[in-house]
Amino acid sequence: MIRYGFNIRTRTGQRVDNICIMAANQSDAERRLRQMYHHCEIIHCQSQAVSLRNDPLDLEGVIGISNEPATVPSVARSILRNKSGTH
Repeated sequence: MIRYGFNIRTRTGQRVDNICIMAANQSDAERRLRQMYHHCEIIHCQSQAVSLRNDPLDLEGVIGISNEPATVPSVARSILRNKSGTH
């Protein structure tokens, strides 16, 4: 996939910068852009190849995270421990 970044001028003259659209090619990205912004003028287009995630979702890892007991980070514990009573 390729990430396309568009700077456009809308049909009312408003400038809109950095509209990002993921597409296989520029014509597909422009088609999607024109579905959102009818009759817009494309001022600038830049593209950047984006690598897709190849690592599959580790369902067991996600379940393990959700089953772990909730812990309070050490910084928060020290703040709570050293909190002076203001009431």
